[in-house]
Amino acid sequence: MARTAVPGRLGDRLRWRVAEVTDRRVESDTAVTVVLNVPDWPGHLAGQHVDVRLTAEDGYSTQRSYSIASAPDGERLELTVQRLPDGEVSPYLVDELVLGDQLELRGPVGGWFVWGQEQTEPVLLVAGGSGLVPLMSMIRVREVAGSKVPFRLVYSVRTPEDLLYRAELRKGSPGLDTTHIYTRETPPDAPRPAGRLAPHDLVRHGWPPDFEPTCYVCGPTGFVEKAAAYLVLLGHAPKRVRAERFGG
Repeated sequence: MARTAVPGRLGDRLRWRVAEVTDRRVESDTAVTVVLNVPDWPGHLAGQHVDVRLTAEDGYSTQRSYSIASAPDGERLELTVQRLPDGEVSPYLVDELVLGDQLELRGPVGGWFVWGQEQTEPVLLVAGGSGLVPLMSMIRVREVAGSKVPFRLVYSVRTPEDLLYRAELRKGSPGLDTTHIYTRETPPDAPRPAGRLAPHDLVRHGWPPDFEPTCYVCGPTGFVEKAAAYLVLLGHAPKRVRAERFGG
């Protein structure tokens, strides 16, 4: 399959850069958006990610990959990080990182799970939990570009308190339809009872296969495998289903 070109030369994208924290926004009890200034940032495409490296005073270092949440905006970059109970990096980024702190990152990484303004077909975004992050970058790029491409977002979370970007998604934008699927607890006015994503949710809130949409699915491994399988079962061409997963 053809791969989408990514900005910047490969060597430049693999170079570690020092980024400074310029802002942070609380998204939920377990997630924050970290705003970074990254000198000489080469730019990125919606859906790409970066590697983040932390180094302790004793020289021990560790790194993790995090999706980019923002649309391209010069040297400004946003990462939304959700704290994992047994995580080594995410608790530090969520709970301890403050304005003025620095961290190392490299990227952007990835060329398949991306959306570009040249694409004209309808788009279906299927997110599980923090899998919304790279899809939010696509939504924001569409908004900034003034694109008329119709987007539909099916966003699965445990409870209303776990929602990311709630104010921004509530505000919405022309041509973007958003549906929330709550798996554990619903708000009082929810039209659907709590439960996991099912094929009928994608029939009701997605696109018909004959519209030939490009489908982007992101979230925990189990969620992504089921959602992608549902889409193919419903008649979507496998080549039009792009998946990005995290976790075991």
